[in-house]
Amino acid sequence: MERTFQVDLRGIVDLLSHHLYSSPRVYVRELLQNAVDAVTATGAESADIEIGTDGARLTISDPGIGLTEAQVHELLATIGRSSKRDELGFARHEFLGQFGIGLLSAFLVADEVRVLTRCGDAPTVEWLGRSDGTYQVRVVAESRPEPGTTVTLAARAGSEQWFEAPTVLELARLYGSMLPFTVRVNGEPVSGAGLPWAAEEPAMRRADLVGYAQDVLGFTPFDAIELKVPGSGLTGVAYVLPFPANLADKAGHRVYLKRMLLSEAVKDLLPAWGFFARCVIDAGELRPTASREALYQDGQLEETREALGDQLRGWLVGLAQRDPDRLGEFLNIHHLGVKALALHDDEMLRLVEQWWPVETNVGRMTLADFRGRYGLVRYTATADEFRQLAGVAAAQDIALVNGGYVYDAQLIERLPALEPGLRVERLDPTDLATRFESVEPGVELSLRAFLGAAQRSMDKLGCEVVLRTFEPATLPALYLLDRSAAFAAELRNTRDKADELWAGVLAAFDKPADQRPQLVLNHRNPLVRRIAGLGDSELVGLSVESLYGQALLLGYHPIRPADAALLNRSFLGLLNQAVPTAEETP
Repeated sequence: MERTFQVDLRGIVDLLSHHLYSSPRVYVRELLQNAVDAVTATGAESADIEIGTDGARLTISDPGIGLTEAQVHELLATIGRSSKRDELGFARHEFLGQFGIGLLSAFLVADEVRVLTRCGDAPTVEWLGRSDGTYQVRVVAESRPEPGTTVTLAARAGSEQWFEAPTVLELARLYGSMLPFTVRVNGEPVSGAGLPWAAEEPAMRRADLVGYAQDVLGFTPFDAIELKVPGSGLTGVAYVLPFPANLADKAGHRVYLKRMLLSEAVKDLLPAWGFFARCVIDAGELRPTASREALYQDGQLEETREALGDQLRGWLVGLAQRDPDRLGEFLNIHHLGVKALALHDDEMLRLVEQWWPVETNVGRMTLADFRGRYGLVRYTATADEFRQLAGVAAAQDIALVNGGYVYDAQLIERLPALEPGLRVERLDPTDLATRFESVEPGVELSLRAFLGAAQRSMDKLGCEVVLRTFEPATLPALYLLDRSAAFAAELRNTRDKADELWAGVLAAFDKPADQRPQLVLNHRNPLVRRIAGLGDSELVGLSVESLYGQALLLGYHPIRPADAALLNRSFLGLLNQAVPTAEETP
């Protein structure tokens, strides 16, 4: 047996009016929006919409098309109906409203809503709706003098603040300042500001755009980019922020639909990389969500987002061509956004390569200058690697780029996409050892006992001792760890801390590294030569352990518990050797 759903009208009204909208303040927007729709339906190019409030009661009157008694029953009393626009034969995009539930927002602040409406020569009809889901409809004897609609709300107990004249004035100005119709609150005009990008003269338009940002958004923009997407009926402006944007905070944009404010914080209007801009736009073809506080995610919005991204990209390219110094100022503020775009866009990658200076061990310069001077772009992938290797690499005449900043390593790896044959290479620390000079065979043979004692002190740490000659001579030792060995060490360290189950899983990935870490002793350094001349193997061991600890610290390598214990032991051991005991003191 088929049955129909039982609907609790009071519950539906409560659900939609209290949970669809984020704040009671939207009731002014919804009432104003319905009035604008009613006027739009008449085809009038100008009209007066009057809002009156005394702190306890609010009315809004429009000279719109009005409703007949039948339309009142069908449209005002049927939740979810598509609104009057289709019933009256008008195209959907002519109206601001997209859902027939806007009037429910009135129940956020009132328990009773009275609508007095007249359509053409038809009688004036009164609809009286209550928050409990009941309503009454009647034809009134005293007709409205002109077609149109008046909506009256009486403040619910506890909601009087939303009916105070300053509050209503502020909200009406917020939502309706750009409307093409005259809107007044208690006789005071709140509309007529117009679109700030609509001035005919470029100089005046520029002044209007900057003034709007200062007055409404609270900052003087770095630049203002005029926007236009005909397919969405969109015009507007993107304001480039004069300060770095917070990457964790998604940009909120000020969006108007047919010159009625939708929201001051619409997300996802621009591509993710466009976080350096805040937009103010008016659109005619984008769809709002049911609450009319955000944009509906559909193909139209996606195409609009791509078009706006293209216009931001075009502004950046144009800035590089006409004002490089200004581009440099912009990149100092917003380089992260541009580099994020360059990860996927060759045009932006070329812009970054040409204009953004990177850190190298031969001074700051652009990637274009670096590769023009050295050909091969050799880089480190982390800032720690750069700190470890920059000085030693420079001493070996190896130019090195620090790719440890956000996106830099990925951008360097993408450079061959700009120019086939362009070479980039990540420097492995152990590659440096191949640039060092070997010690003469006779000298190395004479130091065999020293090297044996040094290796024994390092065996417990899994480190290989190598004797070489390199610059700078002031550096006694260098700790080199290739990437495969570093990964293996990190894996073993994680496995040792994991529980039995995960230790077993990680053990499956534990493969012997191709190379052990190397402690490269610099025979050109006077201290190393003095240690090599010591005849005491215990003292040699303590000295080499100390050099190992210093190499870790100078190279910004992580200090493991075993390393910390070795540093402590070698320090105390050398101190014990240097300070005589009481028996030895004269």
